[in-house]
Amino acid sequence: MTEHSDDVPGAQWPPPSMDFSKPTIARAYDALLGGKDNYAADRELAAFATENIPGLKESAWENRKVLVRGVRFLAAEAGIDQFLDLGSGLPTVQNTHEVAQAHNPDAKVVYVDIDPLVTVHGQAILAENDNTKVFTGDVRDPAAVLGHPEARGLLDFDRPVALMLVGMLHYLSPDIADEVVSAYRDALAPGSYLFITSLVDTGLPAQQELARITRESLEEGWARTPEEIEYHFGDFELVEPGVTYTALWRPDELIDANNLAPGEQLGMAGIGLKKN
Repeated sequence: MTEHSDDVPGAQWPPPSMDFSKPTIARAYDALLGGKDNYAADRELAAFATENIPGLKESAWENRKVLVRGVRFLAAEAGIDQFLDLGSGLPTVQNTHEVAQAHNPDAKVVYVDIDPLVTVHGQAILAENDNTKVFTGDVRDPAAVLGHPEARGLLDFDRPVALMLVGMLHYLSPDIADEVVSAYRDALAPGSYLFITSLVDTGLPAQQELARITRESLEEGWARTPEEIEYHFGDFELVEPGVTYTALWRPDELIDANNLAPGEQLGMAGIGLKKN
């Protein structure tokens, strides 16, 4: 992928901050989705996890599909026109800004990811989209993320914002998750929404095995019970159908809840409204 050195004349590629010998969350997820913005270490991790976790690729796509449905609900039904997508990952099909701006061309979207490659790709793709920004940031540092010039320059935090932790909560250590998520919740104005998807623990061996593989390969990865996921919404009012398997969160087609495939049982999703 050395062709990216042409994006910025005279720039060093890869930038010193990037180590392509180790997998990252964003690139491994891109590999699972069949994307091209990944490297050997990312593909090896994705292949190993896929071999050991039944339905993993399907689960990755389920997470992507529920992102689309969730953003569609937020933009079209809830009337939200500001989105802060934390741990957004690499651009792929039907990104947050594409879904939101299809319903409201004036919707503003800010992407944040710890992987610098996300910023490189995002800035190139979004160069002519004044309503969408991307920057490199650590989701575990809410003050830095919320105070970043790109976030403050585009979003008005005195108005409702949809804060998205889609596929991100399970990468937050139990030691810090409560403090981190509550800091984001507290920063939101009434009328805002919190959108969470997470690896879940309902007692199925594959769920904890995926968490173990992720933790050993990426240093982070924890499966949470449905109650633990719901806890992170605080006093936000969950919209129907509450916290449920991603495939069952407002699906576009009929789903047999009693006959879910393995890949449909790895993650759960929920959206909550801040009323006060």
